[in-house]
Amino acid sequence: MTEYLQVSTTTDSREAGMRLIQSAVGARLAASGQVAGPYGSAFWHLGELGTGEEWQVFLRTTGDRYAELEAHLIEEHPWDNPEVTYTVIAGGSASYLEWITRETAT
Repeated sequence: MTEYLQVSTTTDSREAGMRLIQSAVGARLAASGQVAGPYGSAFWHLGELGTGEEWQVFLRTTGDRYAELEAHLIEEHPWDNPEVTYTVIAGGSASYLEWITRETAT
């Protein structure tokens, strides 16, 4: 059974997020992606509390393509240590999930 994932990361600008989703979808590592924001954020960085604005990046892929997508996002991301996480998509319409499989097939 195919596992489906929603992968997320954040960026400091809409443009950086759009570059990431365009490159990932263009390489068929993800079937689709969106950029939303900006969101206010607070975080620890180099031992200091920071705040700022971030843009949330979402991509849909299969479990089989996750490792390649993660490597791509880390390589292409403007930050040295970007957040890259995923959530399992526990359900969805059969035709949508089949579409994700088709669009990420190698």
